[in-house]
Amino acid sequence: MSSGARISSLFAATAASASSRPPRSLLDALSAATERARAGTLREADAHHLFDELLRQSARVPERALYGFLAALARAPPSAGCGDGPALAVALFNRVSRDSAAPRVLPPTAHTYGILMDCCLRMRRLDLALAFFARLLQTGLGVDAIAFTILLKGLCDSKRLDEALDMLLCRMPELGCVPNVISYSVLLKGFCSEKKIQQAVELLQFMAKEGGVCTPDVASYTTVIDALFKEGELAKACALFHDMVQQGISPCIVTYSCIIHALCKARAMDKAEMFFRQMVDKGVHPDSVIYTSIIHGYSTLGEVDKACDLFHEMVQRGVKPDLVSYSTLIAAHSRLGRLEDAMHVFTQMIDHGVPPNEAVYCCLIQGFCTHGDLVKVKELVSEMISKGLLAEADDIFSAMEKSGCAPDSRLLNTVARALVGKGEIIRAANYLAKIDEKNFSLEASTIEMLISLFLRKDAWQEHIKLFPEKYQFLMGVSHI
Repeated sequence: MSSGARISSLFAATAASASSRPPRSLLDALSAATERARAGTLREADAHHLFDELLRQSARVPERALYGFLAALARAPPSAGCGDGPALAVALFNRVSRDSAAPRVLPPTAHTYGILMDCCLRMRRLDLALAFFARLLQTGLGVDAIAFTILLKGLCDSKRLDEALDMLLCRMPELGCVPNVISYSVLLKGFCSEKKIQQAVELLQFMAKEGGVCTPDVASYTTVIDALFKEGELAKACALFHDMVQQGISPCIVTYSCIIHALCKARAMDKAEMFFRQMVDKGVHPDSVIYTSIIHGYSTLGEVDKACDLFHEMVQRGVKPDLVSYSTLIAAHSRLGRLEDAMHVFTQMIDHGVPPNEAVYCCLIQGFCTHGDLVKVKELVSEMISKGLLAEADDIFSAMEKSGCAPDSRLLNTVARALVGKGEIIRAANYLAKIDEKNFSLEASTIEMLISLFLRKDAWQEHIKLFPEKYQFLMGVSHI
């Protein structure tokens, strides 16, 4: 393939408007390759052909264009044409570093090395990232906080927290690089992920002390507050929250969300609502996640009326309830036998375009089973099956039988057909066995579906042997 054809091929997967015209320059080709890398359609061979041409010409490639291409490769999804974008980026750089024309055409910068270090970490090769960092130091290009932060993340991900701390507090200052809040936050998150919460608290306090080189922000505090809550240290978490406020840092919705969720989980509803009202007063608008946490908290304590009040407040404030919000309230009503209220919320849910899942149906079916309303149970089960929600069908039918609401022939036939339609032949055989045990009859539509199944000449034939013996005659019918 000629050089021109190789470059032209880089445009093949770009927008239709661009595919009909030839490339105007190598820069166009680089831009097209960048887009293809982001889309996961760039072939490894095309990338090497592109660099062949870049190294043959004399003009310097703009840094921004080169950075964009390497960064796109670093984040490229694996594809048939390129299974490992980060590895390709490193290979291209190593190739460039061996070419005599490279310093003129593709001069590396500190930013280039930062991207390559990121590529190495995406390949889970911290050793290579450290090697590129050492090479960067040798070049004399200088090191900024971005490069250090990339390495800090790699060390934390590899659970080398002591080395990361030494790099943050000692190595960075030695090289004249002042850590920024992102650098500190990476290490805070690393400590919290490894449940070294006390070290995270101490590092946060070091940042916050007067004259510190870097003041913590709301994200720094929220990371540690959330970790304390997850470890059950409610008092320490609340104290740190108040320290943050005293430092003049305003909590954000994420801060309030983790606090309210933890307090609701601990059933400390008075404190949870206090923080909730505080956030509203300070102009931080709660979202559906926060509302649902409090609704769930009150529901767990059986205080469904309070949960309903908050649900209505949520709607009035223009916050759209989601599946979890609706299902939480439906479950609470069902547990207390308030089935009319549960069905009202269920209807409201559907009217507002939120499709119920199996968990919602299970709550309602269990509630109506407990109260012996077989008609409603059958109606809900039929509706659930018609929507293809079959994962919990076995448990639902078992619960129905235990509650004295045994499924009838119509329901068993319906679920058997639905399972055959989804290819779940083994489960379908179990329901056919139930039909047989109860001396029910197969409906005509069930027989038709089974005959169609027997006509197939594939792997299903092995599963057909699992069907009750009395239905094996259908195999002969299918061959008439």
